Amino acid sequence: MVRLSRAKWIPLGVIVLGVVLDLVTPTDVTSAPLLMAAPVAAAPLLSLRGIIATGALAMAVHAVLAWHDGTFGWQRGVANQLTLLAVTVLAVFINRALEGRDARTRRARHIAAVVQSAVLPRPPSRLGELRIAARYVPAEDEAMIGGDLYVVQDTPHGVRVMVGDVRGKGLGAVSAVCADLGAFRYAADEAEDLPGLVAALERALLHEGGRRGGQEQDEGFTTALIAEFADDLDVVRVVNRGHPPPLLLDAEGRATVLEPSEEAPPLGMSALGTWPCPVDTFRFPPGATLVLYTDGVTEARDESGVFYDASVRLPLLVHHRALIGDPATPAQILHLLIEDVGHHTGGRIQDDQALLALHRPRVRPHR
Repeated sequence: MVRLSRAKWIPLGVIVLGVVLDLVTPTDVTSAPLLMAAPVAAAPLLSLRGIIATGALAMAVHAVLAWHDGTFGWQRGVANQLTLLAVTVLAVFINRALEGRDARTRRARHIAAVVQSAVLPRPPSRLGELRIAARYVPAEDEAMIGGDLYVVQDTPHGVRVMVGDVRGKGLGAVSAVCADLGAFRYAADEAEDLPGLVAALERALLHEGGRRGGQEQDEGFTTALIAEFADDLDVVRVVNRGHPPPLLLDAEGRATVLEPSEEAPPLGMSALGTWPCPVDTFRFPPGATLVLYTDGVTEARDESGVFYDASVRLPLLVHHRALIGDPATPAQILHLLIEDVGHHTGGRIQDDQALLALHRPRVRPHR
């Protein structure tokens, strides 16, 4: 917004520059071509009234300068005035065309936001004692949603969550995301344990790949991190299927990467063979926060090609927040992480990012 406000002064600056050049150059040198650039510069920056006012000001300034130089005749005076008028009219048409394009872009973004809320709804901020925050950062602003996903569900077996990344881009990836989310929402309530939940997801992905056929049947897969919290929140059980491991921040802000005890391939590849479904159990103490994300975070690189390391950066960010007396909430943790990834990459978002933060509050002592 600040840059846009400053940019609105560009047309006036062009006119001022034209006046200066006309005054410091001989009388046979005219600044009319530079003054003609002012309405064109105003076309994408100012409103309709602003463009007309800029054109009128440029014409008035040219008339005064030509009169001062004694060159206001038909060839160098009236002709330039008519040209300035024509350029102003042209700038108005350019402005109207840009306004129409911006309106279409706004409508497209609104539709994309509605689709995102339908396909990937934001989870509740609280389930029991568990505090939850979610963020989705698309690689392209116009896309709003891609192949990354997150889902949180309160089930008869405890709170179950999944963060995943489907293969591919575009509408095909969105279709696969819908299939993953639908399968998870059904299986999360029905499956007695995480291996049963993973098996149901495998069947759903194979069925979806067979329905779509072609390359999606042979190469369609989803990297996924599936977690289940015990009723008392003392432990979290995790199944990692080819996904970046989550990060556990304790109450003091120290980070632990929850690496899987055994490597397992992504979901949707059971047609190539069978693999065990290792379930790893980790302590989830009071004050801890579990942070899950897709490879848009772990594979973010700076100009030197160095990958972003959340296990190093995030504790520093959270510790700095604690030093100023403002402990980070789950939503603030994700905000800090997204901002820091942006600083690391120089503002270039290289891939979609789906993030979840799940926090267990500290136990309050009884009075």
